[in-house]
Amino acid sequence: MEFLQNLSEGYQFLIQLIIVLICLFYGARKGGVALGMLGGIGLIVLVFCFGMNVGKPAISVMLVILAVVVASATLQASGGLDVMLQIAEKVLRKNPKYISILAPFVSATLTVLCGTGHTVYTLLPIVYDIAIKNNIRPERPMAATTVSAQMGIIASPVSVAVVSLTAFLLGADTKLANFDGYLDLLKITIPSTYFGVLCIGIFSWFRGKDLDKDEEFQAKIKDPEQRAYIYGSDENATLLGKKLPGRYWAAMWIFLGTIAVVAVLGYNKELRPSWPTSKDAASIQIKAGDEILQKISVKDATISLTNAAKNSEITFANNKVKKETSGTEILTAQIKDKKGNVTTIVRDGDKVTLTDASGTKEFTNAKIVVNKTEKSSKTLDMVNTIQIFMLLAGALILIFTKAPANKIASNEIFRSGMVALVAVYGISWMAETMFGAHTPMMKEYLGGIVTEHPWTYAAMLLLVSKFVNSQAAALAAFVPLALTAGVSPALILAFAPACYGYYILPTYPSDLAGIQFDRSGTTHIGKFVINHSFIIPGLIGVISSCIVGYFLANLYGYL
Repeated sequence: MEFLQNLSEGYQFLIQLIIVLICLFYGARKGGVALGMLGGIGLIVLVFCFGMNVGKPAISVMLVILAVVVASATLQASGGLDVMLQIAEKVLRKNPKYISILAPFVSATLTVLCGTGHTVYTLLPIVYDIAIKNNIRPERPMAATTVSAQMGIIASPVSVAVVSLTAFLLGADTKLANFDGYLDLLKITIPSTYFGVLCIGIFSWFRGKDLDKDEEFQAKIKDPEQRAYIYGSDENATLLGKKLPGRYWAAMWIFLGTIAVVAVLGYNKELRPSWPTSKDAASIQIKAGDEILQKISVKDATISLTNAAKNSEITFANNKVKKETSGTEILTAQIKDKKGNVTTIVRDGDKVTLTDASGTKEFTNAKIVVNKTEKSSKTLDMVNTIQIFMLLAGALILIFTKAPANKIASNEIFRSGMVALVAVYGISWMAETMFGAHTPMMKEYLGGIVTEHPWTYAAMLLLVSKFVNSQAAALAAFVPLALTAGVSPALILAFAPACYGYYILPTYPSDLAGIQFDRSGTTHIGKFVINHSFIIPGLIGVISSCIVGYFLANLYGYL
C-alpha cells in the first residue's frame, strides 16, 4: 500500500475520513456492539495500509464508564432506581399533557444524579405508556427523553466528561481568571444544559402530526392485532401503587450520598489524599544557603552558563534539562526564551545581580544554582476518585440491602453500558489514531478559523464526538489540540455542551432503545439514516445550550 502513503496529507486525510464514516454508517445499520468492532476494520486500514502510528484507546474514559455503569446497575438490581422512577412517574402521570416537556427534564436529572445516560432505559417504557394512553405522538417525548439523558452528562458531578474538561482548563497555559475548577464548570454547564432541555421539550410539544391526523398510524391501528400491540398495557410500565421496601430506599440514599461525597471532594481538593513526589521543573535559582531568594522557572529556553571550568550551554525543553554544565560554581547565566526575552544573572564574589526587562536586582551572600527537579505533592485525581467511590457505592448497596449480585450483570443498564463501552473502545481508538496522525495539519488550520469564527470550535467538537461516540473521549481528543492551537479556554468552557454530537447518526444504544420501546413506530430511522427522530432535538438542545453557555461565560467574566 505504498501508493497510499505517498499521497499528500490532504488526500490521505480525506480517504481516511471516508473510511471512518463508512465504519460508522455500517455499524449504525448493524447495531449493538457492531459499532465498536467496526473500529477494528478502520484500524487495520489506517495502520497497515497507510502506515499510521496506532493511537491509544480512551482507557480512563472506559474505566469511569465501567465503574459508573456497575454502580448504576447495582442500584437498579437493588430496587433503588425504582424509587427514583416511582417519584418521577408520579410527576409525569400527574401532568400527562406536558409529558413532552417533563420527561426530558426527568431523564436529564437522572443522568446528572447517576453520571450515566443509561438510566433512561427504565424510564422509556413509562414515557411511552403515558404518551400513547393520552393520544400523544410517542415520538415527541421519546426522542426528547433519550437526547436529554445524554445532555445531562456534561452537567453531572460524577461524569468523566466534567472531570476531564476541568483538568484540561486548569492545566492550560492561559489561565482563566477566577476559574478554580469543578464547581466553576458546573455553574456554566448545569443551567445551560437545562435550558437546552427546555428548548427540546418546547419543540417536541409541537413536532410531527397528531396521531388522529397521521394517515400511516391510522392505517396501522385498523388491524386489531396491531392496535392491541400499540395500545396494550405493559405491566412493567408503571410503578404507581406499589409499596417499595425500605431497603430500596436505603439503596437510593447510599447511591445519592456517595455522589454528594464525590461532589464535595471535587470542589475541595484538600480533602483528597496526596503523596510527595518530584517532577521535572527546570529553573535557575539564586540561593543563600538553602533559602531560595529568587527563582526563574524555565519551560522552553536556551541558557548560556559560565563557570570556573568552561563555558556551557543548556537547552531546556518541556521543563527538562537537555544538556548539563560541568562544575558547580556558576559565575554567569544568560536565559533566552523562545520569544527572545533575555534575563542575565552575574555573580561577583558573594554578590549576585539579576537584570531583566523589569530592571536590576542585587542579592548578597548568594550563589547561582541550576535546578532540574522540584518537589511537590500529587493529589488523587477525580477520574480515580469517581471510580473508587462508584465501586464503593455498589459494594455498600450489596452489603446493606442484600441486593442479588447475580442480577447486576443481566439488567438493562449493565448490558447497554457494556455495549456503549465496546463502542467507545473501538471507535475512539480508530478516531484517535486518525486525528493523532494529522494533529500538525489540524493545528495549522484550526487556530485561525476559530479566532475569526468562534462557533466553528463547537461545530468541530460536535463532529469529533460523533466519531468517537463519547463525550469524554471527544473532549480528551480535541480539547488539548484546541488549546495548543491557541483556542481560548473561555471559549472551550462556554461551548462545553457541544461535546454531545453522537445523536447525528442513530448509533447510540439509548437512541436505538427509544426506537425499540416505541411500539407505535413514530420514533424511527429514516430511509437515508440521517433523517431520524433524534437529530433535530439534538441540534436544538446543543445549540441553545452553547448560546446560554457563551452568555454565562461572559456574565462570569471568563470571556
